[in-house]
Amino acid sequence: MACAACAEPLRVATWHGDFSRKGPGLLLVELEKNAPDLTPILTIKPDVLLLTDFDYDAGLVALGKLRDLLRDDGARYPHLFSARPNTGMPTGRDLDGDGRRGGPRDAQGFGWFSGQGGMAILSRHPVRLTADHTELPWRDTTDSLIDARDPGYDVQRLSSAAHWAIEVAAPEGVLTLLTLAATPPVFDGPEDRNGRRNRDEVLLWAHVLDGTMGKIPDSPVVLLGNLNLDPARGDGLHDAAERLLSHPRLQDPLPDSHSVTWDSTGPMRVSYALPDRAFGVADAGVTPPSPDLGPHGLVWVDLIFR
Repeated sequence: MACAACAEPLRVATWHGDFSRKGPGLLLVELEKNAPDLTPILTIKPDVLLLTDFDYDAGLVALGKLRDLLRDDGARYPHLFSARPNTGMPTGRDLDGDGRRGGPRDAQGFGWFSGQGGMAILSRHPVRLTADHTELPWRDTTDSLIDARDPGYDVQRLSSAAHWAIEVAAPEGVLTLLTLAATPPVFDGPEDRNGRRNRDEVLLWAHVLDGTMGKIPDSPVVLLGNLNLDPARGDGLHDAAERLLSHPRLQDPLPDSHSVTWDSTGPMRVSYALPDRAFGVADAGVTPPSPDLGPHGLVWVDLIFR
């Protein structure tokens, strides 16, 4: 019989590294010309990594190029996953009220082109999508704060990027990643549209775990991604982060951490890896940022199946 306590921990991570450009295909061009500083990934070498600011292309060509660059430096990720996000996807409406349609703020999620700044997963172990809430209308979410007078009330999706449940078949056992990259709760007006949407995006997986939105995952979970919300600092409806951090299904291995430092706000916690209480936690941390890829650190946690 296998000894669970003797098994190597499974390292799960998320990084809001800047792998996004202002035109389709530009990320691939840059990756082919010059490899960026991938020190956070190469230092931590997670078994599963969620990137929350990675341009999507239909053939996953840019993601494949990143995989190849990592492989050349000894980090192998044979399993990739991504899907078209809501970023840059046209709504056909003038959502920002500037009198024009088709701008980046008129899309389902902010974006200069469809797929800009989406999400992507690299994994040492097989992964598969088990639930996708990316097309869920904002108005249909539990306890939604959308304004019925909103110009996108009948078309606006909740996810600014995506909400995927991803099953990972690790040798030690199966787990489910609950992933997201929420909209920043800023860049709006006194109506606080982005703040309200951020709050509802952050709370979606809590509703799923509570059984009010979709099927509760059977396997242990890790809530993973960029909430764009600190539980106490900066803008946003902080209660959403507090509710998630205190959810009875989840544990917080890095309660005093910060994942980014901005000149305007100082250190803040916006990216999270919150494991199921069914896991033991061997270690956790946040890396320094990469000079090439923005101010965000890579957040990681070592999990023990028990």
